[in-house]
Amino acid sequence: MADLTVPEITIDPPLAHGRFTISTLISAEDSAKYQYAQSDSGTYEMSNPDSPTHTNTFSMRTFGYNTMDAVPKYDYYTNTQGPGQSRTHRPSLAQLHTFRQVSVQGSLLSIALEGFTDSADGEAKKDGEDEQSEEKPLGEPVRFGWIKGVMIRCMLNIWGVILYLRLPWITAQAGIALTWLIVFMSVTVTSITGLSISAISTNGKVKSGGTYFLISRSLGPELGGSIGLIFAFANAVAVAMHTVGFAETVRDLLKEYDSTIVDPTNDIRIVGVITVTCLLGISLAGMEWEAKAQVLFFIVIMVSFANYIVGTIIPASPEKQAKGFFSYRADIFAENFVPKWRGPDGSFFGMFSIFFPSATGILAGANISGDLKDPTVAIPKGTMMAIFWTTVSYLAISATIGSCVIRDASGNLNDTLLAPSTDCVGLGCDYGWNFTDCAKEENCQYGLINYYQSMSMVSGFAPLITAGIFGATLSSALACLVSAPKVFQCLCKDNLYPLIGFFGKGYGRNDEPIRGYLLTYFIAVGFILIAELNTIAPIISNFFLCSYALINFSCFHASITNSPGWRPSFKYYSKWASLFGAIVSVIIMFLLTWWAALIAIGIVIFLLCYVLYKKPEVNWGSSVQAGSYNMALSYSVGLNEVDEHIKNYRPQCLVLTGPPNFRPAVVDFVGTFTKHLSLMICGNVIIGSRNEKLHELNSGGGHIKWLNKRKIKAFYNSVVAEDLRTGVQMLMQASGLGKIKPNVLVMGFKKNWQTAHPNNIESYIGVIHDAFDFNYGICVMRMKEGLDISRTMQAHITLDPDSLIAEQQASTVFQSEQGKKTIDIYWLFDDGGLTLLIPYLLTRRKRWEKCKVRVFVGGQINRMDEERKALIALLSKFRLGFHDVQVLPDINQKPRPEHVKRFEDLLGPYRLNDGFKDEATISEMKKEFPWKISDEEVQKNKAKSLRQIRLNEILLDYSRDAAVIAITMPIGRRGKCPSTLYMAWLETLSQDLRPPILLIRGNQENVLTFYCQ
Repeated sequence: MADLTVPEITIDPPLAHGRFTISTLISAEDSAKYQYAQSDSGTYEMSNPDSPTHTNTFSMRTFGYNTMDAVPKYDYYTNTQGPGQSRTHRPSLAQLHTFRQVSVQGSLLSIALEGFTDSADGEAKKDGEDEQSEEKPLGEPVRFGWIKGVMIRCMLNIWGVILYLRLPWITAQAGIALTWLIVFMSVTVTSITGLSISAISTNGKVKSGGTYFLISRSLGPELGGSIGLIFAFANAVAVAMHTVGFAETVRDLLKEYDSTIVDPTNDIRIVGVITVTCLLGISLAGMEWEAKAQVLFFIVIMVSFANYIVGTIIPASPEKQAKGFFSYRADIFAENFVPKWRGPDGSFFGMFSIFFPSATGILAGANISGDLKDPTVAIPKGTMMAIFWTTVSYLAISATIGSCVIRDASGNLNDTLLAPSTDCVGLGCDYGWNFTDCAKEENCQYGLINYYQSMSMVSGFAPLITAGIFGATLSSALACLVSAPKVFQCLCKDNLYPLIGFFGKGYGRNDEPIRGYLLTYFIAVGFILIAELNTIAPIISNFFLCSYALINFSCFHASITNSPGWRPSFKYYSKWASLFGAIVSVIIMFLLTWWAALIAIGIVIFLLCYVLYKKPEVNWGSSVQAGSYNMALSYSVGLNEVDEHIKNYRPQCLVLTGPPNFRPAVVDFVGTFTKHLSLMICGNVIIGSRNEKLHELNSGGGHIKWLNKRKIKAFYNSVVAEDLRTGVQMLMQASGLGKIKPNVLVMGFKKNWQTAHPNNIESYIGVIHDAFDFNYGICVMRMKEGLDISRTMQAHITLDPDSLIAEQQASTVFQSEQGKKTIDIYWLFDDGGLTLLIPYLLTRRKRWEKCKVRVFVGGQINRMDEERKALIALLSKFRLGFHDVQVLPDINQKPRPEHVKRFEDLLGPYRLNDGFKDEATISEMKKEFPWKISDEEVQKNKAKSLRQIRLNEILLDYSRDAAVIAITMPIGRRGKCPSTLYMAWLETLSQDLRPPILLIRGNQENVLTFYCQ
């Protein structure tokens, strides 16, 4: 290719900027210090702004010489820009390494423009250049710190009704000691999960999407998508659960004052719908208002806690003593320190299953990761502090109420003990109260084990405890109402599932998912109207536990793969602790409710299978990819320790396709028998100089995508070489990895060889000789209509991956159902069995399984039966299932004269016609025209030439209607058979045949065996 002359264009790149401002720091006098002495040759001074090598004075000031290299800059690594900003690129390797050229009317463009950015309309603009944004800026979004955004939010979501209404009862059942054990066991799971969240969230920039974002970017879209969908749904239903908890408390208050609205069930529905509508209004008002509401709820809960602590210190009144409260007493603590099980749930794991949901809620802060100032700091710090303080509150309340209230009390002021009595049983006797009757019958209405409202009874002012219950339920409902749309919005934007993209649109400066809020609202209202959530509640808990298990597994998997990309700034985690947390989370799922665990796992598997089937085109650098690499590398290295065995032989094919979309038939053929079985590499030799073809060499991604779209399991490899033969030699020597390397070379038949330059024929046949030298088997494929469809489709080599994928996929015979045709194998010479093996592998595919296989061999007329039986016996030992064997007795007959004449005419242009020349002249002519065929060579190879002509006649007689023909390829001895004569043999053998024909030759080593060891 002739060099193109391009006009010289000079460009003044802008000054570098980013972390430093240097445009006003260096004067012209300063910059002159760095000028080199220039000759009179017309070269540019480095300080000359019109010089094509001029870059910026900052590089000169920093490094002492002029360079196009850019200093490290944040903008070069970020994937997002602010409103009205453009993406900034560092100079490319080509711009730094190769000569600067400018495209003029279609020639190559390669100008180094440091500091230039890509604008929306595709034009290059200088950094810092003012741009008029078409949209009015929305202002800075509201962002929260770790206290307001994560810690308070998580604490409110962890605290709930169980804290107020069930923790005293659990303490009475399990005792203070086992209650603390239950708390510590629950907190162990949540703490490990918190550490895993901290590690994952600090391994890169976290965007919105919370739990879904963390899992999907770590484990990939398959598990991330399934967890994201059910987690968003679980949060939506949890809104209804917490709202119903609030509504039930309101209903009980109404009943206490005899002020029911309609009836108990409808009162829950009415109060619940009104409440969730108010919460929706707070959410729609924006994250800032929602955060203020959460702070208000937090203050209410803290006041209720203080009220409770004060109540435990205040001396007990007679009314409270009658209900079992006697302030702090050592003997009450000792009595309540040990368990006393009662009722159907009276067991350790029964209490654990009731308490554990109150320890969840640690993901509330992570779920609004997009609204945090710095998620990588806020999520670890806020989550772990929330776990710590809520754990302290659970332990404190359990210990204090277990030291103040006895288990059984009647609440009757008349049960005082006027004098000591031997009939009085229980701690109440020591304090002047006789609760013996109801304690023995286990029907006391008060006491720690009977009265759920013990905290209200103990507190200094009971309505404040009720306010705390309201704050806990409403804050949890509000947190879930915000979490569900945020997670669902990120899932919708990733387009993993159909029909949900509508809900991904955001509004306002915080990108609020208004549509997601409304969807969550209607789901919550639907479950509130049911007013019975005892069945769905265990499933929701299991959905949360699924998330915990996968978060822990994500951290473990990312750590165990040792990917260089796993570099969390949070170091206080352990991969083995994360694995333990994942296993324990699954165990707890079954301990809580085994049938709900099966439902949750079933839904996750269903959604996982859907995403696996759809295979979304996303690449998030997940740990699954890193794990796949590690496994592939480990197994590949492990194969080096295993000696090869014939039983494990696989035809690993190097296919000379060129650009794969040019020869789809040969790609489909090889892909048919190698899919899920063996190696297939599509090789492309790019002929030309390295400098001219580097861009094409480095643009193989489009070909890989084309293969993937065609569902071909293959690799793509390309090399730049001066000619075909040199390039194929490079491919044959360098392709593969360890034992996973090609052993069969598949190539198309050179259909245009008669019009091609003889050097091309020499190169083509040379490739076959080289393959045999490298111990490869050979498969040459010929189709009547040819293999290269580039001219038919008016195709051209495109380097754009999107263009390759968008182009229409050509259909071939190997993609269609073959029906009951025949596969004809002409096993004329024993090549080790490759001629048999490749057609056998075809029959294992669904499209070819109905085809009948016929095996043809040469033989003598007087020994046909013996030879046929011998071959059938051999094939039966190979267990190939080939039973139709035919012996060709007429293989050595003379071909028809007209066919001989056609062959001679085929050789005519390549004859040396040296019959009357001396040996010196003949030798000189052979050196000048090595492809020419001497008369002596024609005569020596006459018998072999006649055999190819005769074989073609046999193929036309026997296999005219076959689905495919496989025949042992003849070998031309190097130095004794000119390339044109060999090419004529292949042409004659395979001409005029309608089915595809495969000329196969093994490397003369066994690929089939009938031994079991």
